[in-house]
This record gives sequence, structure tokens and C-alpha cells, in this order.
Amino acid sequence: VIGLQRSAIGTLVERTTRFTMLIPLPREDGYGVIARTKNGPALTGYGAVTMTDALTRTLRPLPPLLRRSLTWDRGKELSDHARFTARTGVEIYFADPKSPWQRGTNENTNGLLRQYFPKGTDLSRWSARDIAAIAHTLNTRPRKTLGWKTPAEAFTEQLRSLEQTGVATTN
Repeated sequence: VIGLQRSAIGTLVERTTRFTMLIPLPREDGYGVIARTKNGPALTGYGAVTMTDALTRTLRPLPPLLRRSLTWDRGKELSDHARFTARTGVEIYFADPKSPWQRGTNENTNGLLRQYFPKGTDLSRWSARDIAAIAHTLNTRPRKTLGWKTPAEAFTEQLRSLEQTGVATTN
């Protein structure tokens, strides 16, 4: 989600449970001070290096079975995908140009987020705590597509099922 003055918040949405992780993307040191240079470093919150670093930090704690692949759009902020894959082992797929339906869950979530982050606002004004509270609100909102479970409940069930190993019992 991109806001005014090149502010940004990254969104990761687990497709089957709709569990949402919001990633504050701070501006890099020198933003607004150092003049922009052609082909120079991106000092905005959604530069490729910033995005890779933030996504890596967010995904590392998840079990490997929950971080097998990501589907991205074709924004330049995602151009560091090779380094991201090398660091995390997560395979990256790119949606076809002008095909938002290929990322429907994420696009729907971004639409829900506009209730909290209206277009035309500077997203840097929200603290990491505020952003976490908004993610919590989305994750505790029952969804029809989940049989009226919340994404948090569905995600917890999925984590539990991944933890269960061994032979099935007969009880």
C-alpha cells in the first residue's frame, strides 16, 4: 500500500487463511536530504532493498511449509527478488501484467486496508504499533469464506496441523 511522500506499508496475506501481516516500510537514511540521482539508491520505504530486508525479517519466523512461495505484481520495489529467494528459499512468481485477479486475496486485503489508510495520506504517520493493531483487527474479523472463522483462528489451526506428525490415531 503506497501513500503520500513515497510512504509505504507492505502486505503479506496467507492465501488459504487470509491471515495478514503488515510490514512498515520506513524511509531510508537520507530521504529528503540527499538529492535523488538517476539509478541511485531508493531511499523511499518501498525501495527494492528495503522491501527485501523487511520481507525477510517478517517471513523468517514462519514454518518452512508456510513460506514456500509468494506471488508478486511487477513493481520495481520487488526487483530484488533473486536476493530475497537466496536469503529465504521462498520461490517468487509474478502475476501477469494488468492481471490483479491473479493476486485476488492480496488485492482484496489492500482494499480492506484503505478503510484504515485512505488514499492520499502519508502512511509514515502510523507507528509500527498502530499498524500491528490494524493487522490484529483484520485477523480477528470473521470471514464468510472461512466459515465465519477469523483468519487468526484459521491460521492457528493450520499451524497446529503442521506441527502434528506421526501416525494417525484410532480414537
